[in-house]
Amino acid sequence: MTSFKVVHSEAEDWVQAAKKCADEFCQSNDAYTLGFIYVTDNLAENLASILTYLRKETGIQHWVGSVGVGICAVASNNRYGSAEYFDQGAMAVMAMALPTNAFQVLPTIESKFEELPSETLNWIDESGSLFGVVHGDPANVLVPSLIEELTAKTSGFLVGGLTSSRTQSYQVADQVTSGGLSGVMFSPSLEVVTCLSQGCVPLEGSHLISDCIDNIVIGLDGRAALEVFKEDIGEELVADLAQVPGLVHAALPIEGSDTGDYLVRPLVGIDDERGWLAIGEHVETGQRIFFVRRDPLSAEIDMRNRLENLKKRFGKKPRAALYYTCVGRGPSMFGIEGHELSIIEDVFSDVPLIGFFGNGEISYNRLYGYTGVLTLIA
Repeated sequence: MTSFKVVHSEAEDWVQAAKKCADEFCQSNDAYTLGFIYVTDNLAENLASILTYLRKETGIQHWVGSVGVGICAVASNNRYGSAEYFDQGAMAVMAMALPTNAFQVLPTIESKFEELPSETLNWIDESGSLFGVVHGDPANVLVPSLIEELTAKTSGFLVGGLTSSRTQSYQVADQVTSGGLSGVMFSPSLEVVTCLSQGCVPLEGSHLISDCIDNIVIGLDGRAALEVFKEDIGEELVADLAQVPGLVHAALPIEGSDTGDYLVRPLVGIDDERGWLAIGEHVETGQRIFFVRRDPLSAEIDMRNRLENLKKRFGKKPRAALYYTCVGRGPSMFGIEGHELSIIEDVFSDVPLIGFFGNGEISYNRLYGYTGVLTLIA
């Protein structure tokens, strides 16, 4: 049976933090073969040294991970508990004991799938439908298309996030890397289930975009867009439209989704005279659109609902979890550190977890924002 172990450590001196994590693994009898590592950007410049140290002390040769403005973890050992780390030196490590043929580390690809080495491409061809955890460089504008291509070429499902850092935007794929998309693919033998929390609550039913130009929504259902919008958001918000941007967003249903998934885009302008709305996405006539409210209460309601649904779908106690969430969530949304983890732990208690706060979150074949992506591992 595959085993998992999570440890986390806080220390401004990377050596102390790495030693604390490594010591925990050295006490285990499990033959770990793959490690996940997330470090706060305070330790970004030391990531190569951290990786070398952990590989030497633990014997784990294969590693994947990223830098984050914040990281999160629920330790396997209760004495370490759970934590979210921001503005301090910290790291979180998960070790997996998997057969070496059950996973394949993906080196960085910057522009196309075929940049992967031949042995990786052969393993993908032989393994069938795959699950992958990937990390992307936010400076590479091709990352969204690379996510779509990797999903299509592997017949797989991806989760992960874009590096967030105030210093170097590093990822780990057996070595410290950057510049594109990297991570690890798992064979179908790894049983997983995932969910995406948008952090929003829909306001009313969807509408047909009847007139538009680029990102400007002119008409909805044959009426002025702003007129329909005001009916949806209610009298309280209509009385003060200045508070609406940042609170109410546009949502575009994803065509073909069997889970009712949608992309959330901000309102970037309201033209009260013409009755037009500008959103942060190109739209076309005939598309459907609806509006959502995003605030701390809405985000918590949505997250709890998604997690409870995930628990029913999984139907068993998970042995480990991965969580990728947005830098715009966490303390920025909920006002306190640890709130997202506390929600997860309410639903899935005593499950070791690791993750980070990213510049964008990956679920299936798309890049999202302001979302939380949880993966449970059987």
